[in-house]
Order: sequence, then C-alpha cells, then structure tokens
Amino acid sequence: MGVVVINRALELAREHNLDLVEVAPTAKPPVCRIINFSKYKYDQEKKERKVKKGQHVTHLKQIRVKPHIEENDYQVKLRQVLAFLEKKDKVKINLFFRGREMSFKDIGRRIIDKFIADIGDHAQMEKAPMMEGRVMSVVFLPKSDK
Repeated sequence: MGVVVINRALELAREHNLDLVEVAPTAKPPVCRIINFSKYKYDQEKKERKVKKGQHVTHLKQIRVKPHIEENDYQVKLRQVLAFLEKKDKVKINLFFRGREMSFKDIGRRIIDKFIADIGDHAQMEKAPMMEGRVMSVVFLPKSDK
C-alpha cells in the first residue's frame, strides 16, 4: 500500500512540474508535500535574511585620552563616545599616563569622573574605573530602550 501511495504522489508531482518533499520524516506516517522546492528554499533564505537584518552585533570601541587633555579635545572625545553609544556599541575609555604623569592620578580620576557625569544620561557603567599598569580605564554600556 505504502509504495503505491508514494508512486502516485511522485506521479502527481511530475504532472505539475513540482517536487515531492518530505516535511515531517519523524511523524507516523511521514508527511510529504508537493511544492516548488526552489521557491520554498528562496522563501526560507529571505526569512533568514530579514531576521539577520534586525540583529545588531555589539562592538567594543576604545577611546584614548591623556591626563592633560584640553577642553576642546575633551568635547571631541565626548562626541565620539556618544556617537558610539548611539550605535549601541560598548565604549572603553582608556586614560594613559606617561612617565612622570603617574604622580597625577588624581587629575586622571577627575577626567574619568567628568566622562562618567557627562555620559550618565546615555549609558551605564559596566566596569568601574580601575588602574591597570599605566592605564586607567572605564567601560560603558548603552542604556537599553526598555
């Protein structure tokens, strides 16, 4: 009986220039459909592209700053940080100390605190400011829309 049904289904598919596709092979009895398989594959790929288009990959962007930064330079760096956060990327601000600047850690901390205050409305801190060798760094996450 089963072989006769399969042969009839294949015959119908050939008549209409379509394909016989097994949709649910684990079901009892297995389920098949007569469809245009190339169109079905195209529609599946189109759905996958649409889902992929809606996703965003988060990148970690890094901004380099020095302790004796002037106000204009600070404003440029701040605009860069805000632009990255608007694109939903993480931002890591690295404050580099060179040579004798290590004795001015308090100045560096004030600059980092100023960034934290200015960015507060647009982001949340992922990692608190910390010293790693000659670099003081802080990481910001964009605020979620929820």
